[in-house]
Amino acid sequence: MAAPPNFEEGQSTNKPPRFNSQYYGWRKTRMHDFIMAEDSELWDIICDGPHVPMKKLGETGPMVLKDRKEYSDIDRKVVEKNYRAKKILVKWSKIDMLTTEYELFRMKYDESIQDMHTRFTSIINELHSLGDVIPRNSL
Repeated sequence: MAAPPNFEEGQSTNKPPRFNSQYYGWRKTRMHDFIMAEDSELWDIICDGPHVPMKKLGETGPMVLKDRKEYSDIDRKVVEKNYRAKKILVKWSKIDMLTTEYELFRMKYDESIQDMHTRFTSIINELHSLGDVIPRNSL
């Protein structure tokens, strides 16, 4: 499994590596390790799909979804883990998308400087709100 040329990327214990189509095996391993460090059950949820609390209607009846009012404490904890796993994946997908926008940022043909600045500031602010700060020396 070949590591990317910028080996320092993805070495943080606070955030997973950014994903692109190169070095898939390396990035998959790093993402696995990051999620396992958060909570090993989250990786199971990602691989197997979310847990959906079910109940049986009668002794021989079909399985149906439980109403939220019928959730036990265990059901609530498992559903909470479903959302934690989703949050991790969605957050880092959003960061990757915004980072790509930042890296490919160009002024549009019919765009004013003010509009370009507003669009650029929006990308930076969204990245900052997700906890990913672009260092000044990267410009």
